[in-house]
Amino acid sequence: MTRECAALLPGVCAALADPRQPGLDDTCLEKLLDWFRSLTWFDPTVELVQDNPCLTELITSVLALPDPSPNILSFTLQLAGILASSESRFQHLQQEKLLGRLFGQEGPRGSAAWEDASVRSAWLKGVHSMVHHQPALHFLCSTGGMDVIFALQGDPSLFVASAASQLLVHMLTFSLESETSKGLSTKDCDWPACAQMIVKHIQESLQSSSASHIEQSLKLLSSLFGSCFGSCYAAWTEVLWLDIAKQIESFLLEETVQAQPVLANLLLNVARSPVFCGTEGSFWALVTSALEHLTPVQAGPLAVGLLKLCKCPQDVRIQALTVLLQPMDCILRAASHPLECAGLLDESVSDPVTVESLLSSKTSCAGLLCQTLAHLEKLLSLKHLRVDLPCVSLLRSLMTILQFCNGSLSPTSPLGSTISRNLINCFRVQKSALDVLAALSEKKDCDTLIGSLFDVLLAYLQSPNTSPTVLKKTFQATSKWLVHLQELSSSNSQWQQTEKILEDVFAVLQKRLCSPCWEVRDSSLEFLTAMVKCLRDQKEFRQCLLSSEVLRLTENLLEDPESYVRASAVTAVGHLALITCFAPESPDIGNQYNKESIVAKLQEILSTDSEGFPRRAVISIFTKWLREGCTGRLEDTEQFVSGVIQTVEHDLDWEVRLGGLELVEVFCSQTICQLAQCPYAPVSSSVTSSTPQNELLQVFCRAKLFGFLFGSLCDCDKPVGQRACDVLVGLRGHFYPMSTLENPQEIEDSPAGRGIAWLQRTLRQGSLAQSFPTDGGEGVDFQDPESMMLALGAIDLLELHDELNKSSDHVEESPQSLLQDILATVGTIEDNEVDCY
Repeated sequence: MTRECAALLPGVCAALADPRQPGLDDTCLEKLLDWFRSLTWFDPTVELVQDNPCLTELITSVLALPDPSPNILSFTLQLAGILASSESRFQHLQQEKLLGRLFGQEGPRGSAAWEDASVRSAWLKGVHSMVHHQPALHFLCSTGGMDVIFALQGDPSLFVASAASQLLVHMLTFSLESETSKGLSTKDCDWPACAQMIVKHIQESLQSSSASHIEQSLKLLSSLFGSCFGSCYAAWTEVLWLDIAKQIESFLLEETVQAQPVLANLLLNVARSPVFCGTEGSFWALVTSALEHLTPVQAGPLAVGLLKLCKCPQDVRIQALTVLLQPMDCILRAASHPLECAGLLDESVSDPVTVESLLSSKTSCAGLLCQTLAHLEKLLSLKHLRVDLPCVSLLRSLMTILQFCNGSLSPTSPLGSTISRNLINCFRVQKSALDVLAALSEKKDCDTLIGSLFDVLLAYLQSPNTSPTVLKKTFQATSKWLVHLQELSSSNSQWQQTEKILEDVFAVLQKRLCSPCWEVRDSSLEFLTAMVKCLRDQKEFRQCLLSSEVLRLTENLLEDPESYVRASAVTAVGHLALITCFAPESPDIGNQYNKESIVAKLQEILSTDSEGFPRRAVISIFTKWLREGCTGRLEDTEQFVSGVIQTVEHDLDWEVRLGGLELVEVFCSQTICQLAQCPYAPVSSSVTSSTPQNELLQVFCRAKLFGFLFGSLCDCDKPVGQRACDVLVGLRGHFYPMSTLENPQEIEDSPAGRGIAWLQRTLRQGSLAQSFPTDGGEGVDFQDPESMMLALGAIDLLELHDELNKSSDHVEESPQSLLQDILATVGTIEDNEVDCY
């Protein structure tokens, strides 16, 4: 603790203990506790409380108050716990007889203050902080503290109940730490005193008739096995599991127990423990029993969790997958007469009637399918799945679900008719099914159904009943399957099928681009952009695109009344230009699509659009064009970049200005590569005055880059200044590769140097100087190569870089400032001494 803080602390403690003072803001109290946590973390000695007696005086004063406010009492409980976290300070506070009055029987747990949930929560937090040594553990066990924690597990406040559970996990784990070095076997494990109390409580609760007590203990066990306990204490984990396994098994078989969801989570956390790596033993038999007896909704999370485990036995893994596929199997079987279409599965894990009844119910059908589809999407995203998914049957089942949802399939079975009625126009299920459908596009063995699949997708794209959100998902799935179709047609020469599908897609896209709903127009443009990104090199795609009205309609949307649509239109036009204007074999499709026309339209949006989204899209597209070398010769690119940054530097949207800096960075990198002998290679100090270097400086100055960059250093939005500084540091690294920087004193004596010195002083003011001139004011010529070479060499850009990257609260949120603010709040120091933030 600094001397300044030590001098302020007594006044703060006195103010906190004074009931006449107004209550402090909880944020200030939390920050004060954070400061004490950091102090005690680095210094476990008793000196902190000995050298600052005001801390124990504060605790004594609060305890003496007849009716302390809940926030001050909560603060005191947490502060005492933090101070007692080291054994020496714990003993000191014990000698002062303070801990018993806070955490013992004579503490607040028997008073009216205990009715406040924040006090109960603070008591638990204080105990949690304190229990980091054995004396604290013994103190708690001997003063009835354990019973209080057990009771708080069932507290009506979820925050308090959760804190109690976390504390018990911590205490059990901590109490075993001293036992781990003994190398005990499962036969001679005797629980330490505190751990024995917790384990006994768990066992008694599991055998009680109270459903709430059973659930609390199951949640505690789940947290315990899910923590480091299950990984670090193998012998104890096995002993604990053997003590409770029979009881857990009985819960699975008893229909009266309502804690099945907690049971599934508990089994999954136990399965993650290294103790149960082997394929033998009763544990995996219990897991199998759980997959059979839990409802499909309860078993789903357990099944998907098991499939992610690398050590799960293969037969259990197959059974878990079967649980997830059962609803999809039921959908397939219900869609037609049993003889016409086989399902996904040869046999079920649980009774198929259970799944059928859930799907037959209007209230549970969508929920079960959405959960199942979400789990399947997770599995499809895994790189290494240790079971084979039946992708073809799964795809057929997804198509059936989507057809049920839009009413295009008329099932012949009674079950199918019921499910179809439940799913008609169900947006939740449609979106989930389309997500899984998109994920399946990565699989290679679904080719036989691709024609039928696009029939389903096109039906959704064409239907006026498809909601905008479902349409967006349909577009996303369609773009992924179009990529798969393109790969397929290039290998199998299925040109006709591909061409027909693309024609149908572009026909529906034309209609959707004219939709009165702006979300539909926006999704259509995003879909078009996604297709161009993936398929622009494919001949069939380009032919279908150019023979449609899509280009004209997309360009019309640059003037859409909705700014989101204009932004998406800018992005689409920018990507389409890579086909229509910038490709070497660009087709002749009319003057309105030429390069100059497109560039002019986007530049007009950049300079005149009233909304930020379209302007950000333009600067992003211009940067993409520059990266792909679409802007022509260096002279043309120089003029292009110069015009863009002169527009961007006055933009009120900081993200547009930031985009301009990214454009400049790409331009600098490309120009250096073009004019230097070797891309990205630093130039040695012996050739810094060579022609390429001079030519580079001249190009950058003619493009008016330096005025933009130095001006951006003083931008009122920090990310802009940081990016500008990064670019300038990179340029200095190129022009001064061996750190041969200029002597600032020698520079200042020259006429140009005086301007550079002014620039250095101005930049140190930061955003206060944001309006400084970039057109030669104060003798700085930002278009003079020699002056800019001097500026790069003399200005301390690294110092500026450090300043710009400092957190804005590096001064204001110091402990000293915090203590001053607290004193100012209670009115004990003069206003001019306050550093409020």
